[in-house]
Amino acid sequence: MQKKRNIYILSKTNLTLVIQMDIAITKMSSKGQVVIPREMRKNIHEGEKLVIIQNDDQLIMKKASKLNKNLEEDLELARRTEEAWKSYEKGEFIEMDFDDFLKEVKKW
Repeated sequence: MQKKRNIYILSKTNLTLVIQMDIAITKMSSKGQVVIPREMRKNIHEGEKLVIIQNDDQLIMKKASKLNKNLEEDLELARRTEEAWKSYEKGEFIEMDFDDFLKEVKKW
């Protein structure tokens, strides 16, 4: 089952725009094969090369054709996303709706 989530990454010195992500659960076969859910592979064609970046327990998959153009930005996003997830897992995030989030940012 696929679910859309908005992820906000912010700090007092830096605000990153909302990242809208599709989230789905899949599993790896005994042969190491992983199925990409149908909804997520609409723009991926048979034979297209994909790059997988591992950052601790996080795997990021990206089309190889897009990687060279945005490599530095992708690596920075991966680093900041990993930091955000670690903070979230420690219970350091506060949940709020979007309007409250904007009010909080304006206070800075």
